[in-house]
Amino acid sequence: MTGDFVSGGTAGFGPGDDAVLEVADLRVSFPGEKGTRLDAVRGLSYRVRRGETLAIVGESGSGKSVSSLAVIGLLPTNARVSGSVRFRGRELLGLNDKELSRVRGAGIAMVFQDPLSALTPVYRVGEAIAAAIRVHRDVSQDAALRRAVELLELVGIPDPARRAQAFPHEFSGGMRQRVMIAMAIANDPEVIIADEPTTALDVTVQAQILEVLATAKQATGAAIVLITHDLGVVAGFADRATVMYAGRPVETATVPELFAAPKMPYTAGLLSSLPRLDAARGARLRAIPGAPPSLTELGAGCPFAPRCEFVVDRCRTVEPELLEIGGGRAAACHRVLEGLDLMAGAPREAVDPSVAGAADGVSLATDHAGRGVGAPIQQADPAVDTLDVPSRQTDADADAADLPNPRTDKAADTEDLPGRRPDPAAEALDAQSTRTDLSGSAIGAPSRRAEAVVRPGSTADQLADTAVVRGSLAEQAADALAGLAGAAGPNVTTDPVLIVRDLVKHHPLSKGSIFRRRIGTVRAVDGISLDIAPGTTLALVGESGSGKTTAVMEILRLRTPQSGSISVLGQDLAALNRGRGVRRRAAPLRAGIAAVFQDPLASLDPRLPVGDVLAEPLRTHGVGKVGPRVQELLRMVGLEPAHANRFPREFSGGQRQRVAIARALALEPRLVVLDEPVSALDVSVRAGILNLLADLQRELGLAYLFVSHDLAVVRHVADRVAVLNLGRVVEYGDADPVFKDPQHPYTRALLSAVPVPDPEVERRRERIVLPGDPPSPVVLDGDANALRGCRFRGRCPLYAALEDSEARLRCETEDPALLPVGGEGRSAACHHLGARSPALIPHGTAA
Repeated sequence: MTGDFVSGGTAGFGPGDDAVLEVADLRVSFPGEKGTRLDAVRGLSYRVRRGETLAIVGESGSGKSVSSLAVIGLLPTNARVSGSVRFRGRELLGLNDKELSRVRGAGIAMVFQDPLSALTPVYRVGEAIAAAIRVHRDVSQDAALRRAVELLELVGIPDPARRAQAFPHEFSGGMRQRVMIAMAIANDPEVIIADEPTTALDVTVQAQILEVLATAKQATGAAIVLITHDLGVVAGFADRATVMYAGRPVETATVPELFAAPKMPYTAGLLSSLPRLDAARGARLRAIPGAPPSLTELGAGCPFAPRCEFVVDRCRTVEPELLEIGGGRAAACHRVLEGLDLMAGAPREAVDPSVAGAADGVSLATDHAGRGVGAPIQQADPAVDTLDVPSRQTDADADAADLPNPRTDKAADTEDLPGRRPDPAAEALDAQSTRTDLSGSAIGAPSRRAEAVVRPGSTADQLADTAVVRGSLAEQAADALAGLAGAAGPNVTTDPVLIVRDLVKHHPLSKGSIFRRRIGTVRAVDGISLDIAPGTTLALVGESGSGKTTAVMEILRLRTPQSGSISVLGQDLAALNRGRGVRRRAAPLRAGIAAVFQDPLASLDPRLPVGDVLAEPLRTHGVGKVGPRVQELLRMVGLEPAHANRFPREFSGGQRQRVAIARALALEPRLVVLDEPVSALDVSVRAGILNLLADLQRELGLAYLFVSHDLAVVRHVADRVAVLNLGRVVEYGDADPVFKDPQHPYTRALLSAVPVPDPEVERRRERIVLPGDPPSPVVLDGDANALRGCRFRGRCPLYAALEDSEARLRCETEDPALLPVGGEGRSAACHHLGARSPALIPHGTAA
């Protein structure tokens, strides 16, 4: 075992004859600053039996992966490990690396999160598996290679003999993960540790990997320790679960018991923060306030107390022990025996006011009325402009308005900050408020227009309820709403903010290093059409390579498309890009559209404090009075004005995404493109961001183009859905009917692959597992068959079930068009919409 070994720690945890792996009081620490130790794992204990699956869940930094690496001795040499790890009764802690090497791979195998980094790039896949076999078995190279091919076939790799000769980079992510599983089961281990094996995969590939793990478990009889943050996966795959927080276990139970009645507030918070496929659209998620504590600053009391709805005085002074509560269940909470209904939430007076409403580690300030500035926006008084910072800021806020800028050598600045030269042109522009957007409304000026969130089918009363008064009196908003209602009647509609028709984007595929020649085409986007109404959300969904991001980038570039048409905020891009002065004419259009990307750390300049990050688009578009607007943006997303002086690296992931959202809102856009905005976040942080996006849409009347592969998130946020496959829309329509009654076989397969965080529902669902990985959009020159017929038929369960030869021939020769189906505004591209493949979910169990 690498690292220092400290004996002891097994008291009260006797060996069990039926347990293949026993971990008792496992503790792991690393060197900290000034001679201190960082306690990454603090007293983890569990037992797992042969054929059983134990899930270890928790947010990032809870110690899940560190504990698994400690079990098999893969921690760095500066780690100090104590406690006990017994494999088949043999103590592993204290063994040297040579002794542990005999156990690793043969007795305990591991499947890592990133298979590309775990596989040796210079070894062919078959050679890598054969090498893992020969380390532990005295067999010839030929016999090991034959066994490697058998294992590749077992885990579902097509044409295994040929693919065994390929290198890891020639495989897709899902196929590489299958190779890792094949390598893990090569020597029939008794324990398989799977560390986030499905995190970076598409939902359909995730379903395949879980099926492969189940097959491997059945073939070897191995126990599985599954490390994951996806509680939907836990619900359908695991037998028991241990929840970790701040390096220690806080609850352990069987999976049905854990989901039915969690005993630890943290577990209840995780379950409540999940968007669910079987929940109604728009249901507000119960986000966990705050962020996990730093392991270097753990004080007295329960580490979860600052975020807990049920906190009492004792929680702040004494850390609770993991208390046995009968039936093999245990929880670390002082109030576990009080019979609290954790899923219902705490009484209002029980919430700690110092953290209530905070998100992602933000401690809230208050405005002049005593309200938390980071509180949900919908709680604001509709008759008062709560975002009018200059007229209502406190003294502390006024001090925070003078944002220090480390770029002191910058001369021209439009902000009223000490030591900076005012820009007369910017001041004049600000005073006159002459800049307008495409609708004639001022952009970025302190005096904001009254807006109403207008959705198709909205009534005047509903509009009145959702009116946002920004820089004006409530009467002005009421007059505006009355005008809208009078002009358009009870059903107020407006022109779409985005119209895309027959969009095409192909990339040439070349070969050769010196004399390059074209050999084919990457048909990234192959004729998609969509539109977005003001105040609504359109979601683009599909597997990797389906064309989602390419379509988004074509829209954001504001260039004339290769083929088809794009109209943004009423402006056709082909007309916009004709003649001179394109940049000048495009400026208001660029101010009206914004984007939030998947990785906020990569989206934010690490050299600038967030105040300058937010001020940059304002300065670029010549907006005066930048300081107050930066404060307003930070408050709008639940951060404090004082945070303007921090650099992006000083924020948590959720806070950085809030900064990215604030930057996107800087110029008051009407359309925001959200490209996987929550996929890189923990489940509790994700809930806070989704709630924030819903609040901002309701308050500001934003239209969202939401790109995601997580259909549970899409179910929560989307008004309309466009399902993409190989660059084409195969189903399109309102979200409710698409999710309740999907018409295209691809949509059914996507939905069936989404795990539901409910063991009772998840384990009786019928699942459609698509064969193979998503096909490539590459079409080689001269390959006439590549474009014939339905491009989904190679994976289509409906096509495979067809018995009529004429029906099959139609799929093979005729490309299906997107035709109306099932009601107004809904369409699907399939020749056999009347036929039904296996049911998605048994009736009455899910949406």
